Amino acid sequence: MSEPPGEPTPVPGEVSIWQLKPWWCQPWSILLTGVLLIAGSWLWLGLWWLTVPLAAAVLLWWWLFLVLMPSQLASLSGSDDSG
Repeated sequence: MSEPPGEPTPVPGEVSIWQLKPWWCQPWSILLTGVLLIAGSWLWLGLWWLTVPLAAAVLLWWWLFLVLMPSQLASLSGSDDSG
């Protein structure tokens, strides 16, 4: 039998990390949460010396989960073809 309608046919070797993650761990939710944390910190507290370290932590969080993790997965999934 074939795949059920509406189900994408998986392509061997092509893995998207975002297909494996739930809705609350998608790029849009990570970005939205970070923006809300930074804006909320500034609007609620109004203290730059708390907002700046929080913004730095959010930027690090974005870099880890939106840049580094997908690129590492891509390099790991591509390493099987080199042998």
